[in-house]
Amino acid sequence: MTNNDILRRLRYTFNFNDAKMVAIFKHAEVNVTREQICQWLKKEEDEGYVNCTDTQLATFLNGFIVEKRGKREGPMPVAESRLNNNIVLTKLKIALNLKAEDIIDLLAKTELNIGKSELSAFFRKPEHKHFRQCKDQFMRNFLHGLQDKYRQEKPSPQTNKSKPTGAKKASTDKTVKTAKTIYVNPNATPVEKPKSTRKVLKLKPEDIWKS
Repeated sequence: MTNNDILRRLRYTFNFNDAKMVAIFKHAEVNVTREQICQWLKKEEDEGYVNCTDTQLATFLNGFIVEKRGKREGPMPVAESRLNNNIVLTKLKIALNLKAEDIIDLLAKTELNIGKSELSAFFRKPEHKHFRQCKDQFMRNFLHGLQDKYRQEKPSPQTNKSKPTGAKKASTDKTVKTAKTIYVNPNATPVEKPKSTRKVLKLKPEDIWKS
């Protein structure tokens, strides 16, 4: 993986905008411009792409540690001029305060199983006999695991907006009218209405005025 790939993946995972990226570099006492950030985030085939150097990525990771853990007493650590996946992994582990179990769980979700002894080999010094080089495939899985854990999607706008009162009433009225409509079969045999069987009381005039 290139430094640009790692920078791009971290920006996406933590939803950093350009201003936040500039601020993270500022945490490491280095000033960069928004234009530089945009150039580093471009893909190699894009016009205006600029390679992110080891020192620049190391500076960002140092600032990322301050962003997540706060600034410690003393001078800011000097950014490495030569960077590798082991150093990147170590800095991200520190920034996110990850324990061995946390990293193992992250990798398990990407279907990569690793034991504690294998993982600890990545954090040893190169001269140690049990030191193990962190390959690009492992770093990809690790970054993917971070994305699954920390990526927060922005809430999508509501699609079902409340309708105006008038529109809702009109819809209700239409429903009521439709419910009152009765289908009549034109070919059906007409049915005669039964005659009323109501009895009518007939009174004589003299009975009306009778007290």
